[in-house]
Amino acid sequence: MTTPGSATTSQPATSVAPAPAGAPRRLGPLGSPGSLGPVGLVLAGGISVQFGGALAVTLMPRAGALGVVALRLFVAAVVLLLVCRPRLRGHSRTDWGTVVVFGITMAGMNGLFYQAVDRIPLGPAVTLEVLGPLALSVLASRRAINVVWAALALAGVFLLGGGGFSSLDPTGAAFALGAGAMWAAYIVFSARTGRRFPQADGLALAMAVGAVLFLPLGIAESGTKLVDPVTLGLGAAVALLSSVLPYTLELLALRRLPASTFAVLMSLEPAVAATAGFLVLDQALTAMQSAAIALVIAASMGAVRTQVGGGRKKTAALESTGLEG
Repeated sequence: MTTPGSATTSQPATSVAPAPAGAPRRLGPLGSPGSLGPVGLVLAGGISVQFGGALAVTLMPRAGALGVVALRLFVAAVVLLLVCRPRLRGHSRTDWGTVVVFGITMAGMNGLFYQAVDRIPLGPAVTLEVLGPLALSVLASRRAINVVWAALALAGVFLLGGGGFSSLDPTGAAFALGAGAMWAAYIVFSARTGRRFPQADGLALAMAVGAVLFLPLGIAESGTKLVDPVTLGLGAAVALLSSVLPYTLELLALRRLPASTFAVLMSLEPAVAATAGFLVLDQALTAMQSAAIALVIAASMGAVRTQVGGGRKKTAALESTGLEG
């Protein structure tokens, strides 16, 4: 779930490795019959993380907000390290710097967001948080039409918040906005990490960094509550739903999606969060919230269609000159 540097702001998150000899050629991100693959990864990750977030809200009375974050990061780190078994040798100082910053952004994003949902409802919290990726989508895109899609999604985001946030706890709203800023940074460093480390190795190492940073805070807040069997079981479920599965899917997707498309797809998160809140937390949707969901879905579909069209035109131009492949 890029902007690898100021000089390459709107380049793809990372290049796809060349196909082996004899394998079907890829036409480029979003430009082949299997082009919805990375989009599907992003959507699946969004569903997983929001239902995991709803489950985390139910766990907070047991372990506290910081305790839930500590459990989530710790369990996710253990699972990813065991599955990926990342190599510790052969990486440059820049590689390690990238993965450490990625871990810090994950820890900050999770910590700020859980502080937010401890004070305000899940739907408005995600609505405010998604402003970070939306801002990134505007800054990272060269195509003017993407500004239109981002603006449409932004309108839906504010509708989902009831047309304003004056009734929300200001501290909770500030935490959600801070989480949004960290989310935008997460998109950038997830893509950079994906380029520098094979498979999900960088994600596993970054998760370990985040866990090491947050575990003392969770222990300070919750102490022995964190080792209660029920709390541990629920924390493991939150880790799998909110960290292991979605972060892995997003890291893989960012290898094949431009940052602007990924960021606008993130505007679906408030809609998914509202649905998760309704199904898990019994938070009913209003007519205004339903209209907001329609807006953000329309914006996301428009962004994807724009990128698909652009990819096909580029491929056709290459084929006409005999340069494709």
